[in-house]
Amino acid sequence: MGQMGAGAAMGGAKGSMQYFTIQARSNREAIEKMKASYGEEARILTHRNVRVGGVLGLFSREGVEITGYLSEDGGKRKKPDADMEEQKKKILENVRKEQTLQVLLKEIQSIKETLKDAPSRSEERHPGLRRIRDLLLLNDFPTSFIDGLEEQLKKDFSLDSLEDYGALQHAVLEWIGERISVAPPLVFPEKGTKVVVIVGPTGVGKTTTVAKLAAIFGTGISRQTPRRVRIITIDNYRIGAKQQIETYAELMRIPVSLVESAGDLRKTLALYQETDLILVDTIGRSPHDFSKLAEMKECLEACGGESCTYLAVSATTKTTDLEEILRQYEPFRYESVVLTKIDETTRVGNIIGVLAAARKSIAYICDGQGVPLDLEEASVMRLLMNLEGFHVDRERMEKRFGQRRKDLLREARGGERHG
Repeated sequence: MGQMGAGAAMGGAKGSMQYFTIQARSNREAIEKMKASYGEEARILTHRNVRVGGVLGLFSREGVEITGYLSEDGGKRKKPDADMEEQKKKILENVRKEQTLQVLLKEIQSIKETLKDAPSRSEERHPGLRRIRDLLLLNDFPTSFIDGLEEQLKKDFSLDSLEDYGALQHAVLEWIGERISVAPPLVFPEKGTKVVVIVGPTGVGKTTTVAKLAAIFGTGISRQTPRRVRIITIDNYRIGAKQQIETYAELMRIPVSLVESAGDLRKTLALYQETDLILVDTIGRSPHDFSKLAEMKECLEACGGESCTYLAVSATTKTTDLEEILRQYEPFRYESVVLTKIDETTRVGNIIGVLAAARKSIAYICDGQGVPLDLEEASVMRLLMNLEGFHVDRERMEKRFGQRRKDLLREARGGERHG
């Protein structure tokens, strides 16, 4: 347990007041020691919790330390032990040693953390690796994502081949592309209605995304077969959003319904049974507003288990916020992400890195406010072309990733037929 004891020092305005310090395992033990050493006239001045015992700050335990004093009269009646002054010196010396050791341990820990994050002199980065790392940092890729790519470069490239900066770029671009997951295109069942729900935080462009999807599928542009489309919105609390979706719907001659509850939503869905596609626009909620998110999830359960949910996120969202949004909207069981406002940023590395870590795919990309032209199906090439500073060999990348889209479409259509 370490040394427990008491120390006394003379002080006070007249030099006649006696002070003492006691350490013990508990408050009760400290008071008992105080009374045994100084009698009933002793008074507590301060009380604090301390770590006592141990070696080099290890294996210490919780204890208490009290300081107190004896009044002038009490001091006359009760004389301190002969070795009290010596005990005081030992206690003060131990305290000083313990404080010094704690400071040293903290400094050692800080140095260890620094060394862990920094390469040693014997492992300084090759200039080619440094250039690639700087390029990835320029694009806001998360550090963990960059570390993974760097380790792969070290594994696949010899020291001599690291001199070929162009080859390093091509390899890194391919590896980034492999980490981008693209959702299969929206495929309609031969019978029944496809219900698509758009959820996400306030201000990411959910209503505009709904309008763009309605225009693409309702008018048959972009080589799409025209579909019977309906819009349902439960965002009737914001007047601006209500007017916006009604204006879009009127221009596209697509019916829109406003609902306020799960019951209303269920009834409206039943009325639209002959529709090919129902798009549901939702209330924008902060990912920290847990109660409101729960209410909205309960309401959307009326859409049924066959509905498809997309999470709309802005390409301008910083890394930590994006990670939080993905986690908080997980209960909605969103299948993939609609990436909005990509025209408002030149750096998409954080989006690619965070979605790759979360194993989430991208379904659509919005790059402007225009309805419906500023929305396209997500592709690996679209995101690679948005990277800053990379020389993208388009023909090579198209050959590498172009077939993936066709395979996804074939799989999606096969899944719908089996469903």
